[in-house]
Order: sequence, then C-alpha cells, then structure tokens
Amino acid sequence: VQLQASGGGLVQAGGSLRLSCAASGRTSSSYTMGWFRQTPGKEREFVAVFWRNSGYKYYGDSVKGRFTISRDNAKNTVSLQMNSLKPEDTAVYYCAGAHGIILSSIRVAQAYDSWGQGTQVTVSS
Repeated sequence: VQLQASGGGLVQAGGSLRLSCAASGRTSSSYTMGWFRQTPGKEREFVAVFWRNSGYKYYGDSVKGRFTISRDNAKNTVSLQMNSLKPEDTAVYYCAGAHGIILSSIRVAQAYDSWGQGTQVTVSS
C-alpha cells in the first residue's frame, strides 16, 4: 500500500489547516490509517488514528479537542482537520497505515508499515 499525503502549509496561530492522505493498493476492513508528526531531533509523535474500519478514532493528548480525523472508505482516504493551531503544532506530518494493528499499538510508530512522504505544517505566533 502506498500513501500520498497532501495539504499542510503556513498558518497563523489560531488558524486551521486540513491534511489528506490517499491510499493506493489493496486495503481491507482491517486497515488502520492515522497521522504522526515529527520535529527535528525528536521521535515521531502520535497525532490521531482511525482504527481499522471500526469508526473508532483516537487522538494524542496534545491535539484532543482541536484536531478531527475522518475517513472516506469509498475513496480510501483519511483526513485530518486541524483547528485552533498553535506554534507547537509546527512539524512534519506523516500519514501512516497498516493492516491488523491491535488497539494497544495504535500510538506506536513502529506498528505501521506504510508511510506517506510527509508534509510540513508551520504555525506562526
């Protein structure tokens, strides 16, 4: 499965951005898609995930209440609506996917085997 991310850019604090990720290849109802982010010198941080085809969504503590993940199964895409952005949200955002991830591993980057190319999000103060 290949993932192609789009969106991102430069926005002022308090603004909004929307990221999208399209999956190409064979996916099934067990395919989990989500987002991580990374800043220089730090490990990849879990942002949000749409677990399998279950409808269950999970968020990192730092984005809860501000970010919303959604999924379009017909188009095989996942989107991340980011509102009330803060300068500390500045990072490269990566779309991630994998089949058969168990719930206890959804926040672990190493559990995902497909990654998008990364898209820069910059929030100015």
